[in-house]
Amino acid sequence: MNAALDKLRADGAGEAGLAAFARRLEQLADPDAGRLPGDELAPVGDLPRLDGLPTDDGGGLAGVAVVRLNGGLGTSMGLRAPKSLVEVKPGRAFLDVIAAQVGALRERHGVALPLVLMDSAATREATLAFLADRHPGLGARDFLQGHEPKLRADDHEPVRWPADPGLEWCPPGHGDVYVALASSGTLDGLLEAGCDLAFVANADNLGAVPDARVAAWARASGAPLVLEAVRGTPADRKGGHLACRDGRLVLRETAQVPDGDASFGDVDHWRFYNANNLWIDLRALRRLLRDDPAGPHLPLIVNHKTVDPTDPDSLPVLQLETAMGAAIGAWDGARALEVSRTRFAPVKTTDDLVVVRSDAYALREDGTLEPCFAGEPPVVSLRDARDLEALERVFPHGPPSLRGCRTLTVGADVVFGRDVVVTGDVTVEGPGEIAAGERLAG
Repeated sequence: MNAALDKLRADGAGEAGLAAFARRLEQLADPDAGRLPGDELAPVGDLPRLDGLPTDDGGGLAGVAVVRLNGGLGTSMGLRAPKSLVEVKPGRAFLDVIAAQVGALRERHGVALPLVLMDSAATREATLAFLADRHPGLGARDFLQGHEPKLRADDHEPVRWPADPGLEWCPPGHGDVYVALASSGTLDGLLEAGCDLAFVANADNLGAVPDARVAAWARASGAPLVLEAVRGTPADRKGGHLACRDGRLVLRETAQVPDGDASFGDVDHWRFYNANNLWIDLRALRRLLRDDPAGPHLPLIVNHKTVDPTDPDSLPVLQLETAMGAAIGAWDGARALEVSRTRFAPVKTTDDLVVVRSDAYALREDGTLEPCFAGEPPVVSLRDARDLEALERVFPHGPPSLRGCRTLTVGADVVFGRDVVVTGDVTVEGPGEIAAGERLAG
């Protein structure tokens, strides 16, 4: 523990970053830290619903800052560039859409609505260059998420990797947002600018548009944090779900499920899943951090990796992380709000990207991502197209029509022609080519 803290201190970490990392190291010493067995949990009853809140003319957005988590590279899609620069519709990347959303809300409601990105060292340069080139008048600013030493899996000593010292470090998960906001000076800056609420969401969730009704409700409730939750579907089986433990809400992630506990994937039982859209009372956050520089006491998530993520035979390591939504169970007075699936359209894989690029969603000029399907969104499974290069080979003319599709499973060595239409539940096995204009129904 001391060696890892010394390494982080020598790297220039401040008091808050050191305190947060020390807490995670202490949690690591307890093999049951963060574990949430299903038999200790109860499902959540009904939540307040967004569609039941009073209407708001947009005034509720005054004093709101938009914080988008932008620290990830598109490695899951075979890229080494910021994921937010991936094109989601012709000529429009994630950041283009976010810029359009913020700009439209500013113009419509006459609010400042500052846009702040939590970047990583890997995404900062390319992101700021992209925004300066394509959205010079947006006035977006950024701050850096923290980083911490990777630990050897065998003895928990900090890793030494002379071949590439940069691989000795890792991000601490998006639960770092609370500490990073403060240690970067961003928290004080936003408060001085008149912001009392931050709407925080992943950059890859284009359904996460600030809603004045939620802002007004959050203020009226006095909650230090409001978490948006959606009704669970089979597509959420790997996402974090809400539950009750000892009379309070908690968030359970897959990494917190003990071995042999099969309860996690029961979406009908747990009902509500984390959309990872949070509303944070900035004054309450400053008070909390004054009392405890490590921030909310978030459960530990231990990720088992190799020191070189491109080499599965390299040294096994541990990366200690936390999830920002877990503050629902750690911050007294935090609340959850049920929202519709339109506010939860994350793009984690090429499977998700195909759906968003297809006609299942329409992108409006104001950046609104509008669902064009009835019921639940289509679920796509591409067995042999896990990166963008492979995706373009499968769909050289763009995605098929998916607005009438429930599920689409595509095997290896399949190529889709132009203007293919998929409806119902369809499985396509390769090798083979789907002719232009063909209708696949199931």
